[in-house]
Amino acid sequence: MKQAKPTLLTDEQMRQFITNGFLILQTDFSNEFHHQLMEQLNEVYKEEGNPGNNLLPRIRDLQKVFDHPTVSGALTSVLGPNYMLHAHRHGHYNASPKPGGWHKDSYWGYRRMRNHHPWWAMIMYFPQDTPIELGPTGIMPGTQNYETRTFQEDELSTEAVASGPAGTFALIHYDIWHRSTANMLGRERYMLKFEFMRTAMPTEASWDNQEASWRLPSNLNAPIARHDLMWEETWNWLSGYVGSLANTRETDDERIHELELKLREDYEPNALNATYELACCGEKGTAALLRGLHHENSRISRTAAYGLSVCGVDVIPGLLAALESEREETINHAVFALGELRHLASEAVTRLAQMLPHSSVVIRRTITEALSMIGAPVDDVVAALIDCLQDEDVQAKFMAGLAITRLGAKADAAVDQLEVALDDENRYVRAHAVEALHYIDTDAAKEVLIRFLLSARWCPTTTKENTFYP
Repeated sequence: MKQAKPTLLTDEQMRQFITNGFLILQTDFSNEFHHQLMEQLNEVYKEEGNPGNNLLPRIRDLQKVFDHPTVSGALTSVLGPNYMLHAHRHGHYNASPKPGGWHKDSYWGYRRMRNHHPWWAMIMYFPQDTPIELGPTGIMPGTQNYETRTFQEDELSTEAVASGPAGTFALIHYDIWHRSTANMLGRERYMLKFEFMRTAMPTEASWDNQEASWRLPSNLNAPIARHDLMWEETWNWLSGYVGSLANTRETDDERIHELELKLREDYEPNALNATYELACCGEKGTAALLRGLHHENSRISRTAAYGLSVCGVDVIPGLLAALESEREETINHAVFALGELRHLASEAVTRLAQMLPHSSVVIRRTITEALSMIGAPVDDVVAALIDCLQDEDVQAKFMAGLAITRLGAKADAAVDQLEVALDDENRYVRAHAVEALHYIDTDAAKEVLIRFLLSARWCPTTTKENTFYP
């Protein structure tokens, strides 16, 4: 069956997503569809438990959800048309009368520097009618770019909930703060969580874009704080522009000093606004951010890196110099900023590749991702990522597989090492190797991929009670 044309988000919806960090949307499946879906879920959970990463093949009707034009259109709008459905997925069952704890999801068991730009998104799908009393997911608007839990208990009145009829789903920025709310009805409540990754840098708007310039949405949904420059920069980035804030403001030394002081504040919204304003202030702002990058306080260094990551090409020499620092945090944050500057940082690829034997596994992981985001010179990037696939650290290896997906057919030279990775003991090393081969899509890649999938295929209707017949 031919998949329906995606229903792309409007400018207003994109403005809401950028500021609030989420959208609550609806599919239009029939009641019968969701009734059958719930029957399948109840049976699988009762007889087998949570199917975890096998949720999609075990509950076969779920694929129809991700083929739905509202779902595919939302994902295309935020992540571009070539987005990837990640191998990690999970069905959340909530029967507790107590709310869960506020959290950001991890990246499969390790900490990494989180992107303000939407490289990742999640879909949280509710297959049953989910009134507030049934315990839908709670989302704190506007917190997707906060490392810390900035909000307090007395601010929970601004919490949004993914409540609605069967077929409701939340599209969220991967890093937003969220929780499960209290299920006061005692009935089963499922939330099916799937993760998605952008595999191509934005070169133009991928939503139904009618207005070129940024403006605030009509409803901010009560975010914790205003971040006008950060929101504008995200809009521009999604529209295909890199370093759009660079040299857009003239300021004096007194204002630079004020912003440096705010950069060091404990209250994260103020520090973030300061780093983005400094990114606008040309040479003086760049110098202040580089001082922040070298600060002994890791939080200040990290916040400065966000500003440096949107400064444009003039900041490259300072970031390259920072790679020689003796402090792991400074190096790691500099590598992150170089990756976010994409092709503007191509001169950094040789130095980053030379650093791959670094003793810090955190730095090696960050380099792995940054190389693929910079992307050129492509032969040097691919050679370095082949080395990353052989790293002794499992997480560096599975980041390498993900990184290669961004290079497509240009990474054909990595096929042999990806074939080796298909035999790795770690499920995500194997899964990311599969995705990398899929996105490379050359004859050599497809031959390895098909051979692996034929030997790894499984039957979604085979259970311990139903081993082979009918």
